[in-house]
Amino acid sequence: MDSRIEIIYEDADIIVCHKHAGIAVQTAGIGSKDMVSELKNYLKSAAGKKEPYLGIVHRLDQPVEGVMVFAKTARAAASLSRQVEKGEGSGMRKIYQAEVVGHMEAPSGELKDYLIKDGKSNTSRVAEQAFVSSGQAKPAVLRYEVKERFEETELLEIQLLTGRHHQIRVQLSHAGCPLAGDTKYASEASALYNRKHNIRTAALKAVRLEFSHPVTGTWMVFSI
Repeated sequence: MDSRIEIIYEDADIIVCHKHAGIAVQTAGIGSKDMVSELKNYLKSAAGKKEPYLGIVHRLDQPVEGVMVFAKTARAAASLSRQVEKGEGSGMRKIYQAEVVGHMEAPSGELKDYLIKDGKSNTSRVAEQAFVSSGQAKPAVLRYEVKERFEETELLEIQLLTGRHHQIRVQLSHAGCPLAGDTKYASEASALYNRKHNIRTAALKAVRLEFSHPVTGTWMVFSI
């Protein structure tokens, strides 16, 4: 198994992993390692199956490190997917840690935007009102709390309430505080900071994942 994948927990229904930065969740590239192919190889070796089932429930961007859960059965995948859709409350809780360049306007708060994805450039942006009115843009909501404040940066804890493409990176950049090390959504100030400190990886980590076990209903918490 790829050294950038670490299994935290496994039973008959789910497998929880620590994904390290730099490995994709799934890729179409021939010969490229990714979470899905590596985990399927592991399950095939462990159980002797030709093609084991592995359901993708949620994703992390390739540069992002963190906790992920995969389903080992279709039933588990359906249950976990419903929890992802529910989000806050009875759904899955995803907690992130982020270092941003700049300082947020308030020590805690909620960011609410509408995002639109550009498939050609593999980017997302905060949508103009016309896209919101037409229904082409999707709502994106996160909560943040400043944990530490430094001269040029802040350390944030973030609860993701929706799961949009590049959501955290886009919303924080739009709020004037791009992620340290993020080149895709960098501002002039954050790009300068990245070069000065030679930071090449987005400073974002999925540090905690909470959900109800898809079969037993037990509330499970995993953190790194």
